[in-house]
Amino acid sequence: MDERKKKVLQAIVLDYIATAEPVGSRTISRKYDIAFSPATIRNEMADLEDLVYIEQPHTSAGRIPSNQGYRYYVDCLMEKDVLSEGEVHLIKEHFNVKIDEVGVLLKHTSKLLSQLTNYTALVTLPELKRGFLSNLQLVSLSPGKALVVIVTDTGFIEHKTFELPEQLSTQTLAQISSILTEKLRGQTIFEVKATIMREIYNELARQKRSLDRVIDAINDLMSTPEKEGVFLGGTLNILNQPEYRDFSKAKDILNLLEDDEVVKDVLMETHHQGINIRIGHEVRLHNISDLSIVTATYSIDGEAVGTLGLLGPTRMSYSKASALIECISENISNVLSLYTRKR
Repeated sequence: MDERKKKVLQAIVLDYIATAEPVGSRTISRKYDIAFSPATIRNEMADLEDLVYIEQPHTSAGRIPSNQGYRYYVDCLMEKDVLSEGEVHLIKEHFNVKIDEVGVLLKHTSKLLSQLTNYTALVTLPELKRGFLSNLQLVSLSPGKALVVIVTDTGFIEHKTFELPEQLSTQTLAQISSILTEKLRGQTIFEVKATIMREIYNELARQKRSLDRVIDAINDLMSTPEKEGVFLGGTLNILNQPEYRDFSKAKDILNLLEDDEVVKDVLMETHHQGINIRIGHEVRLHNISDLSIVTATYSIDGEAVGTLGLLGPTRMSYSKASALIECISENISNVLSLYTRKR
């Protein structure tokens, strides 16, 4: 694509993102720093339409970007957005808090992202499988029944009820909890070595039968499909976009957003580190081709443990969304890394 076509395509994309109205040659000539006549611009628009970078929604209308046009803009023409002082201050204030529970922080983060963009924000909890055990508690529920609670350094909490072959005192359960935590802390459950398990059995020989049940409960807990939480902020923001003011069009999208598995699958299709932008059919949302998503992973000490994203129309402001996702991803990573080192 030559420079003239690039300038015309960029103008069409930027104007359509701002106005949601088809763009004509006179609009481009009047509003943008392009030293071409409207006739020349019309010729370039005709060529861009032949190349399937823009399209005409209806006869006598201006042009709008196609998904292919957005893709070219994002990959080749998009300039990085600079966040305003107010936005940077709001983000810093949001993360300048004491963390009591990771889930609460991430839930509030999804709301912050949606407020800053008017898009739907999605944030996953840290993955259990990537966390290291930081605490394990056994709690008596009733004679012959107990609860095992596992806490990882990523703030993930999981629990399971199981049967005990014998009644154990609260003191004995606390002793088992203490020894298990001491031996297993700093390891994923999947990395626990047989030697460590033998050490535990040696120290808890008297409770071997009960310990077998505890270990079985832990193994069952870790072998079940991971129930990764997804927080959504601004779900109804989709209705604020001109494309979806007709509720019949928005209904399918709102129904999909209610399915945690679908949302998680969309977020998990992050193919590389950094900002990922998927446009239209690339999102793979059940034949819905007019949505885009901007995502990034967040990490703990360099290890990616979760994902955050913004879902909006293909007409979304990709540069603004990318800048916010990048900034907030870095802040989450820094805060969680510091949080886990203190635990």
